[in-house]
Amino acid sequence: MQPGSPVLYSIGTPSDSDEMVCLLGDAFALYDPPAVAAGLTPPEFENFVRLLCPHTEHQGLTIVARSAETGEMMGALLTEDAASELPPGLESLSAKFAPIFDVLGQLDTEYRSGRTASPGESLHLFLLGVARKFAGQGIAQQLAAECIENGIRKGYRMAVTEATNKTSQHVFRKLGFSERVKRSYLDHRFQGQAFFTSIGDQGGPILMDRFLARLS
Repeated sequence: MQPGSPVLYSIGTPSDSDEMVCLLGDAFALYDPPAVAAGLTPPEFENFVRLLCPHTEHQGLTIVARSAETGEMMGALLTEDAASELPPGLESLSAKFAPIFDVLGQLDTEYRSGRTASPGESLHLFLLGVARKFAGQGIAQQLAAECIENGIRKGYRMAVTEATNKTSQHVFRKLGFSERVKRSYLDHRFQGQAFFTSIGDQGGPILMDRFLARLS
């Protein structure tokens, strides 16, 4: 398919789950810095996404991108209500996730200090991935923009995300997200070990948010 071919964006449904598991599993395990540093394989990351899909699909907040010509899934942004409980089964995941959950959990704990999340108030833009062969076509940014518009239609007032690399941080900054909490990959320790020194050039994960208003 040629760059610039038409892309269709839609709300994810249960029928999208299998493709989304594979796409996000590959995108994160192969290219997301903390997942790479932790040594996660695509099947291990797929197990994580597989837990999340049934947990989120009934909320109607996830957005997928497909080729208008072939129907192939090009990208996805798995999204949930920020007041959602954690899905069951996380304890069954690879122990390699532990340092990632730890550093991202620090962001969330600091951000939520003194705040109470109410259902229907805040979107959590969770996993944003684009298939490698479709990279560089603006799909990630448009997925986020479509997610925001969908959230606005549903009455959400805020969107929040944990951006784990410079590329995603750039995407969200362009869409008006502001930095709220940050951690350093170089400084992070989990059970006394430094898991992320190999990705120090990425700086660190940033929790970002923005109030929701229609994009210009």
